Amino acid sequence: MFWDKAAGFYDLFENLYNGKVNRELVTTIAEMMEQQDVVLECACGTGMISKGIAKRCKKLAATDYSDGMLKQAKKKLLAYSNVCVRRANILELKAKDESFDKVVAGNVIHLLDEPDKALAELLRVCKKGGKVIIPTYVNNENAGAPGIFIKLLERFGAGFKCQFDFHSYQDFSAIMDFPM
Repeated sequence: MFWDKAAGFYDLFENLYNGKVNRELVTTIAEMMEQQDVVLECACGTGMISKGIAKRCKKLAATDYSDGMLKQAKKKLLAYSNVCVRRANILELKAKDESFDKVVAGNVIHLLDEPDKALAELLRVCKKGGKVIIPTYVNNENAGAPGIFIKLLERFGAGFKCQFDFHSYQDFSAIMDFPM
């Protein structure tokens, strides 16, 4: 699996390619957490966002489908006694309905064959009145370098299933706008 192979150098790549944006993302998501929150993070990768969440919530279940990514996340999150790191499939979460105050799935929705199914699962496990937070990469149609970079990653095995632009991501996220 691509993500198992990429896990060892993923942080280096993320810091070089998108470091400033990722630091801002972690800060923004962490600020959405409350001290009493029980949080599920799907596709935690190496734990970049998890660290920010763990500092602010009561409990965090950091999950990923890749064993390699989970291995890196466990190392990064050892200092946090409120974190449980485990393997999970975002399309078939083994959690009861309305189990979490906040549900986070950062930078993954564009990689899925069935993003609508993932969204349904995230909404299912989020408590009424809770928040589902799904930041993702948005394709800048006027920039050539990101497109070239994506093609390179795909050559190595990363599967970008959706290329969201601002409007298509707005349309996708509109599904979440319903009374909880």
